[in-house]
Amino acid sequence: MSESLRILLVVAVALVDTDGRVLLAQRPPGKQLAGLWEFPGGKVDPGERPEETLIRELAEELGITVKEACLAPLTFASHAYPDFHLLMPLYVCRRWEGIPRSMEGQPLKWVRPRDLKDQPMPPADAPLIPFLIDLLGP
Repeated sequence: MSESLRILLVVAVALVDTDGRVLLAQRPPGKQLAGLWEFPGGKVDPGERPEETLIRELAEELGITVKEACLAPLTFASHAYPDFHLLMPLYVCRRWEGIPRSMEGQPLKWVRPRDLKDQPMPPADAPLIPFLIDLLGP
């Protein structure tokens, strides 16, 4: 039996604009996987539901208000990193209040689904791309 790794529950969202593009945020310097592009989201706190985490993180990181009813679960990633195992549900959101802007100084960009595969992303994020292309088209 292999050595057990702690499981880290992180939730992410594909924010989709009216042009069908998906928002990516760049991981800041000093953090693990710095410089890579990822879907917005964050760690689920103890006692917090994934949807609550996304609502909180999107307000903190992007300055937008999201209602739980606008978060649709799409798929999830399960990825073993050297020191932990990541479990990451991915939601899709097409409706929010406000204009997404970087509240923490991280670069943001809107990317067409077909171009997601060309972005340097964390290993756990890459397997999610085909699901988004199937849902949103290229």
